[in-house]
Amino acid sequence: MPNLFSELKVGALTVPNRIFMAPLTRARAGEEHLANALMAEHYAQRATGGLLIAEATMAVEGNSAFWKEPGIYSPACVAGWKLVTDAVHAKGGRIFLQIWHGGRACHPALNGGAQPVSASAIAIANDEVHTPQGKLPYTVPRALLDEEIPGIVAGFRQAAIYAKEAGFDGVEVHGANGYLIDQFLRDGSNKREGAYGGSRENRARLLFEILAAVIEVWGSDRVGLRLSPLNSYNDMRDSDPVGLVTWLAEKLNAFNLAYLHLMRGDFYQQQTGDLMTPVRAAYKGVLIGNMGYSAEEAEAAIADGKLDAVAFGTAFLANPDLPARIKAKAALNTPNPATFYTSGAEGYTDYPTLAV
Repeated sequence: MPNLFSELKVGALTVPNRIFMAPLTRARAGEEHLANALMAEHYAQRATGGLLIAEATMAVEGNSAFWKEPGIYSPACVAGWKLVTDAVHAKGGRIFLQIWHGGRACHPALNGGAQPVSASAIAIANDEVHTPQGKLPYTVPRALLDEEIPGIVAGFRQAAIYAKEAGFDGVEVHGANGYLIDQFLRDGSNKREGAYGGSRENRARLLFEILAAVIEVWGSDRVGLRLSPLNSYNDMRDSDPVGLVTWLAEKLNAFNLAYLHLMRGDFYQQQTGDLMTPVRAAYKGVLIGNMGYSAEEAEAAIADGKLDAVAFGTAFLANPDLPARIKAKAALNTPNPATFYTSGAEGYTDYPTLAV
């Protein structure tokens, strides 16, 4: 019977345990959006995870949504991330890069005044974004023209090439949390007509085109996908989230991905439902669960065949040696939200490990 410490074949990789590190944007890359030595230390500290999934990383330059998040759109970005992958591999770890486009979550104040783009001209409501000028309301995006979409797909393809040059073991396409791909997928934010709007098939077209382009670069067995059909973060909703993700899971079988990474809930508890059961039934590949799993629940879900692995977020942030702590049934450090998006080592590389 598999458990958290069983090996798992994840596409082209065989990983030593099923305790994965979820992608967590921590805004330590500076205003130049370059990964650095501090980030290398952070990820290397956590290299005992079965797979590290690095944070949301700009696939296309000029689409910042977090002010100081990293990019993967230039040789300089490649050089920065090479520090990280070298450090993780030196510790025996494995690391994928999450490639991402913020869409309407981007802001003109972060992007030289450029208007953000999305599926439709609908702004994120009742929320604000951190900028050099302080917190500002989100702006109304411009709906992408159909003829502009191949450029977006090409941007993801180039990001995948750069990720390979940077030494990653694979990439995760970010289709979750109300960013560009998710804005196309869900009918609350996609009101367009034509080839990329209306039916599920049309709303998923951008996702499928991006997956195909990234697979051309990496091969399908080194490409993962993250989805969050229930999460209302970034003002997102869908009229039938369970139906949407079940349909997606069936269609994704044809891509033969390394894994599907599914966020099971909603940060704000606006939408509820059981995603994991229908997706497990529909999806034939490796399924990673995420959001609020304790070690005990994760262990039980894996033993019961409901999941193949669990991605831990803030628990892995606060506990660089999380697998060792789980194995020892040791107490966990408590994450400090006040340092999640600050710029230094505090709350990033200074969480203590177990005393040896």
